[in-house]
Amino acid sequence: MKVLVCISNVPDTTTKITFTDNNTQFNTNGVQFILNPYDEIALARAIELTDGGKGSVTIINVGEANTEPTIRKALAIGATDAVRINAKPHDAWYVAYQIAQYVKQNPFDLILTGRESIDYNGSKVAGMLGELLDIPSVSIIKKLDITDNEAIVEREIEGGKEVITIPLPFVAGTAEGVAEPKIPNMRGIMSARTKPLNMVEAVEVQTFSEVVSYETPAPRGQVKLIPAADAAQLVELLHTEARVI
Repeated sequence: MKVLVCISNVPDTTTKITFTDNNTQFNTNGVQFILNPYDEIALARAIELTDGGKGSVTIINVGEANTEPTIRKALAIGATDAVRINAKPHDAWYVAYQIAQYVKQNPFDLILTGRESIDYNGSKVAGMLGELLDIPSVSIIKKLDITDNEAIVEREIEGGKEVITIPLPFVAGTAEGVAEPKIPNMRGIMSARTKPLNMVEAVEVQTFSEVVSYETPAPRGQVKLIPAADAAQLVELLHTEARVI
């Protein structure tokens, strides 16, 4: 079985985010980038499914040369090989289109993504890939098992869970619970240096969105402490100042 795992290069959540050029560009100076945590889950499950000679795991990233350390980490975790589509990832549509064009020329039995990237939290790529490739897609899954040419996935829905049977190939956006992220060991780190990393040029595609400006969250205001016995004052402030009731 050939599995493709789509990975993103995202800022570490502990990084202080700032913007430049009148708040139109993300400032990457001093930013620590990491492998998107939800993509790590997808990668871990792909490795489990192909362990013991049952298949191969290819990782794919739409990004420029500065994403290669993140790609090498994914190789160290256990992926077989990697593909980098040489382009700045403008938005979810652009990323999905680039990956779809590659897959049309290089078919896979299963395509996994994270449920979302932790920088934009869009949850769009898996669904777009399914549409562009004309194959089933399902998101956000909590469990994935493969038997022969069929998969059984579980999703959480309001009031319970949903169990779906899907023929291969298909696309799935994975969430926590599908697998435990793996930590690369020394052997994996050393072998990652020699594993194939194929760079392909992006194809031309029309873009439908642009960033006008970024805004940081408003600073937190001062806290007002209300005596526990004065519920009436609390209700009044929630009504007149907070305007939540």
